[in-house]
Amino acid sequence: MKVGGFSSPEARAEYEVVYERGLAALPAPVAIHDVPTAFGVARVYRFGRPGGTPVVLLPGRAGTAVMWQPNLAALLRRGEVYAVDLIGEPGRSEQTVPIRDGADQAAWLDTVLAELDLATVHLIGYSFGGWLAANLAARAPERLKSVTLIDPVLTFGGLTAGLVVRATLSAIPFVNRWARPSFLRWISGGAEVDATDPVARVIDEGMRTYRIALPSPRLITDDQLRSLRMPVLALVAGRSVIHHPERAAARARDLLPEGQVELWPSATHAIAGEAAGEVNTRVLAFLADCDAIGKTPT
Repeated sequence: MKVGGFSSPEARAEYEVVYERGLAALPAPVAIHDVPTAFGVARVYRFGRPGGTPVVLLPGRAGTAVMWQPNLAALLRRGEVYAVDLIGEPGRSEQTVPIRDGADQAAWLDTVLAELDLATVHLIGYSFGGWLAANLAARAPERLKSVTLIDPVLTFGGLTAGLVVRATLSAIPFVNRWARPSFLRWISGGAEVDATDPVARVIDEGMRTYRIALPSPRLITDDQLRSLRMPVLALVAGRSVIHHPERAAARARDLLPEGQVELWPSATHAIAGEAAGEVNTRVLAFLADCDAIGKTPT
């Protein structure tokens, strides 16, 4: 089995220029942590001041911490936020050992939370990061006060055939030059991607320069979803192309014991950015409700 990495030193240098510009669009982190795990070193950015239960952010594929640019300032109004660059993906994390399955994915992420001394967190994941969040919640739920899943891949429904074909083409060298922009437009419901947008630039450059060697995630099972006893907010984009939205939302409603499942009819898979204001408001209200659970009225 292989590990992920940049296609060449030159490709990495080119990526670093775009990544640095993306980081500059974020609020300044108060600390940067490089956390050792059994599968490599995870780069984690800490923002804001301690206060209440911290939030941990898991991005979509190739998104890195930069993809939270539309959401981070709002989340910081409630307290401390940690943004993770995923091991095995472009960014500043470094994979050193092959990741074989969901158990390995949960293991490195649980190690990160332990090494950062985060006893209890609100975990928020978007797209592939949503799958990572659900996977951890099913395998190691002890640290999770709540889980927010923003149009998560392979969590409530299987992949569409169109997604499989387009994602495959965008990963093939020499083909991906034209396939990547087409793929990003398709994910965003046909909207043209702003070439100057820092999030889009980082994702596109990561897809171009980095060779991911992760196993394909497996659909979260019925039993795993039933096992999630913490509060779960699931935002399903009604125009998502990664799964069949109505079916995904229905399965989530049927199986999540403490689920708040919402189908947003006009949203595409790019929901976290395109509807940032609405997403931020909804997530903050959910977190406030979770924080209020168990508190004694004054």
